[in-house]
Amino acid sequence: MARHFSLTADGGSRGNPGPAGYGSVITENGKIIAELYDFIGIATNNVAEYCGLIAGLTAINALDPQATVDVKMDSKLVVEQMSGRWQIKHADMRKLASDARNAHTASLVKYTWIPRDENSHADRLANKALDEQSGGGEIISVRQNYLTERLLNPEESTTIFLVRHGETVLTPMKKFSGDGPLNPELTDIGLGQAEKVAAAIAKFNPEVIIASPLKRTTQTAEAISKVTGLPIVFEDAWVECSFGIWDGMSIEEVKERYPADYNSWVCSTSFAPPEGESYDSVAQRVDAALSQIAAEYPGQRVVVVTHNGTIKSAAKVVVGAPAESIFHIDISPCSITTVSIWPSDGLRALRTLNEQAHLR
Repeated sequence: MARHFSLTADGGSRGNPGPAGYGSVITENGKIIAELYDFIGIATNNVAEYCGLIAGLTAINALDPQATVDVKMDSKLVVEQMSGRWQIKHADMRKLASDARNAHTASLVKYTWIPRDENSHADRLANKALDEQSGGGEIISVRQNYLTERLLNPEESTTIFLVRHGETVLTPMKKFSGDGPLNPELTDIGLGQAEKVAAAIAKFNPEVIIASPLKRTTQTAEAISKVTGLPIVFEDAWVECSFGIWDGMSIEEVKERYPADYNSWVCSTSFAPPEGESYDSVAQRVDAALSQIAAEYPGQRVVVVTHNGTIKSAAKVVVGAPAESIFHIDISPCSITTVSIWPSDGLRALRTLNEQAHLR
């Protein structure tokens, strides 16, 4: 049976626009399930309020994509726009509203306006994000109850082995290698790495192989398929972040040619390289792809052959780390990162990160 949640969300900007943050509170049967908050940089009140809504709906979708949700906010604008009673004239607001509708099935969500004093909990979290200029999430005691239930009445998790492809000609030089037309193949070293990771993965007795359709991931997946006898399912959701016109360039080259853009990129995960994709966008599609695997392959062992940026994003969303944490994670060629997801409630756990013992 689908679950039912209540969500209160708020956001604020000191300056409008100015330093901004949001807070979200999720409850189920009157009990607090999660508190979420984040500092989002310079933004308006309306943007911050939408960000709080999107964060809450995304978290609920991870818990139960079929859940019904009562959203209560003191933002008349957000409530009326999301209820379809007010037109959304500003392009930025239309994008945020679209992100909110995509975060959880719109037909399952009901919106209600509440006075500001009834939204004090989410407001406190938004101010916490502003005061600390940081973000985070705290799953309350019910998370411990979930883990206790796992011990008393264990459910088989879906285990996902995230494998980065082997070395290409661009890898040793640390050049941007996204989904662009270069599409490099594995080097001889990369092919050797693929054989080693294939032997290591085979020991886990996988049941499914999913891969990004780019050449380097296809070749790595083929090595695993050869050892395990499993067919390869290609999924575009697992392609690398698009670096646009930076593809094939080194960091130093990008700094020299596009200094302002590069500075914006390293300062915000919402910034996309020219003609490319932001890390926030990657995180959204990887988040959805993880949930899809858990739904389609409950209790199975699934290998996903993918890329540095997508695996970093997966690790970030699984542990609920701040957006900028992706700049502090690096995934090596043909390493293994392991994630468990319990299908009934979407609880996720990061088991290993960047494991490379099989390559030594």
